[in-house]
Amino acid sequence: MLKEFKDFISRGNVIDLAVGVIIGGAFNNIVNALTKYILNPFIGLFLGHIDLSSIVVGKFKIGDFLNSIIEFLIIAFVVFLIVKGINKLHHPQDQPTQPTPEQMSEKYLEEIRDYLKNNQQNLNQ
Repeated sequence: MLKEFKDFISRGNVIDLAVGVIIGGAFNNIVNALTKYILNPFIGLFLGHIDLSSIVVGKFKIGDFLNSIIEFLIIAFVVFLIVKGINKLHHPQDQPTQPTPEQMSEKYLEEIRDYLKNNQQNLNQ
């Protein structure tokens, strides 16, 4: 079991996981600041500075839960946009391929055939 644990650590999975957690924590702070200081005030301009945290049903703070859902949706959308941008950088759109000489030959032959057909029909009329 110790050997397996040593192999697990030495493969780099733990280091990748640690880096992901650290970067995720830092990114979480950035997205929370973006949500709290930029997006929420901007949305408040249109909705009249609504604070849902005051909604309480019995001992249940429904408003805080609704605020958390809205914050989650904003964070998920920002992460989606970032991942989409990164994917676009790593996988640029496929460049249009140049037709091969064989494809060009077939195209020219089809054009000649069509031209001859049209001329033949025009002569018969």
